[in-house]
Amino acid sequence: MKLILRMAVALLGLAAVLVLAGFILPGHYRVERTAAIAAGPDAIFPLIGDLRAWPRWGVWFRRDPAMRIAYSPSTTGVGAWSEWKSESQGDGRMTVTSVRAPALFEYRIEFAGMASRGTMVLSPGAGGSTRVTMGMEGNLGRNPVNRWLGLFMDRMVGPDFDAGSRTSGRRARRRPA
Repeated sequence: MKLILRMAVALLGLAAVLVLAGFILPGHYRVERTAAIAAGPDAIFPLIGDLRAWPRWGVWFRRDPAMRIAYSPSTTGVGAWSEWKSESQGDGRMTVTSVRAPALFEYRIEFAGMASRGTMVLSPGAGGSTRVTMGMEGNLGRNPVNRWLGLFMDRMVGPDFDAGSRTSGRRARRRPA
């Protein structure tokens, strides 16, 4: 009985330390990846700037072919949005917040009580390529669980950015410039 009581006290103590440590972790995260794509910005931007094109290159859509997606009447420009319902990826909404074709695309993405700001910046690269910088950042609030989650955002989102840039690069090279 004493052993069980000691184990319970130890577990409660550990939980308290983890919660308290969560309060001092950063309240903000940023994930960023850059890729060079052998195509011009005019060939790449249509894959980014039109929300209906995202399923052609976004890895999230391939993970759940049964994902249900709804779109605003216009799928380009500020205010355009898409919403999705997915058993495996979760439900969410993305709203375009700023566009300067063919150089900048910004959006707000919302998942289960969390919102992030996303950016895609296209700039000239070496040898006629385009440098695409994808970023996502968000405020984690005061919730210590969210702050612990923030420590892993780069490992969770970064590989998806990497895979998406490879796919969009292949698709952009197939498009006429």
